[in-house]
Amino acid sequence: MGMIEDVHQDLRASIGKAHEALKRELAKVRTGRAAAAMLDSVRVDYYGTPTQLSQMASINVPEPRLLTVKPWDKTAIKLVEKAIREAELGLNPQPDGDLIRVPVPALTEERRKELVKLAKKQGEEAKVAVRNARRDALELLGDLAKDGEASEDEVDRAKKKAEDLVADGTKQVDSLVGAKEKDILDV
Repeated sequence: MGMIEDVHQDLRASIGKAHEALKRELAKVRTGRAAAAMLDSVRVDYYGTPTQLSQMASINVPEPRLLTVKPWDKTAIKLVEKAIREAELGLNPQPDGDLIRVPVPALTEERRKELVKLAKKQGEEAKVAVRNARRDALELLGDLAKDGEASEDEVDRAKKKAEDLVADGTKQVDSLVGAKEKDILDV
């Protein structure tokens, strides 16, 4: 039974990783409100090294439609401004003394629909990852039966349990995407 439980543990871990990756991707998808996570993908060419913005500046959300970025090294303000502008996030950073104001424009209906499509696409990719984990688990369980390490009945029960785990994982992907979709379409 130990081998079967190992397969289930691996499957749970893989599904969990798919969910974490989906949450990270969905955090990058912009809603109408400002969020510090919107700038997670921004890399600044800092002394020749692509550096994540959050590692060289403090990012705050003073208002629902405004981000402020305050680089710890004041000489990097121009570099940070350029990186945010070139990150293709649809943001227009404005330097203001030793910080950068980044107004978050309201989303148009068309842009909201594009973002919903993007969220659904990311959800689909997560489901593919979950299905790949299921395929791997079912192959391992099949191998256990072939090698005589578990009876056919045990393997059949284990496969049913694996399918239940996958169904739960897929439901969770749907609920994550659904919540993000509601967030995007909220005006």
